[in-house]
Amino acid sequence: MDPDNNLRTKTGIQGLDAALNGGFPQGNLVLLSGGAGTGKSTFCLQYLVNGATLFGEKGLYISTEQTKEELYKQAAGFNWKLAELEQRNLVKIVYFDITGGDSFMEKMNSLIMAFQPKRLIIDSLTTLTDSLLVSGISDDKGFSMVQIAETVNPIPRTEQIVQKNILYRLFKEVKKHKISTLLTTELPEDQKTLSADGVSEFIADGVVLLKALTVGDSSNRNLEIKKMRYTPMDGGLKSYSIGDKGITLE
Repeated sequence: MDPDNNLRTKTGIQGLDAALNGGFPQGNLVLLSGGAGTGKSTFCLQYLVNGATLFGEKGLYISTEQTKEELYKQAAGFNWKLAELEQRNLVKIVYFDITGGDSFMEKMNSLIMAFQPKRLIIDSLTTLTDSLLVSGISDDKGFSMVQIAETVNPIPRTEQIVQKNILYRLFKEVKKHKISTLLTTELPEDQKTLSADGVSEFIADGVVLLKALTVGDSSNRNLEIKKMRYTPMDGGLKSYSIGDKGITLE
C-alpha cells in the first residue's frame, strides 16, 4: 500500500471515521481486539452493513464461531437486513467449520475471487489460528505451513514460532487482495499483549481495542485506536455505547 494514497474505507460508525482522518486507509488489515461482550461481532456487522447500505461496497464476512443463522439473528436485533443484502449481492456471509479440515486458505481465496468484495471480515482470528496450529495451513499445492517449515528448516520449533509462521502467511494471503479487512481477536485480561496470539498486533496495519468495565449495573465501554498505518489518527480513549442502531462513539 502506498502511504501517499489517501483512499479510505469508511466504517460509517459515528465518531470513528473522524478519529481515523476519514476512515481506514484502503487495503489496511485491521485487528479488532476485545474481551467477551465488548461488541466485536457487532462492530464487524456494522462495518459490513454500512459498507453496503451507505457506500455501495460489497462485503464478505467469514465466521469461524457463529453460524450464518446466528449472525442473521444478531443483525436483526439492530434491524440490519442481512438476507436482503445477500439477495442484492452486496453481502456474503460464510461460516467456516474449523473442524472440517485445513482448506481455509483455498476457500478464502476462492470466495474473494468469486465475490470481489471491497470489505473482508474474519471473525475470529483466535479460533482460526488455534485450529490451524492443529491442522496446518494449506498452500496452493496442498502442503501445510508446518510441513513447509519442516522441509526448509528441520529443527525443533516451539508452538509460538509455528503460530507466527502461520499468521505471517495468512496476513500475506489476505493482503495480496488489497481489501480493507477486519480480523477479530480476544484481548487477554492482563493486556500484556494486544491479541490472543501476541503476534498479530505487529503484523497488522492497524489495531483497534474495545474494552468494557462493568461496575454494578453499569458498563463503561472504551475504544482506543492503538495503531493505524498510513494515516494520522486520534488515538485517545473514546467512550462508546451499543444501542439499537449498533455502536456509537460518544
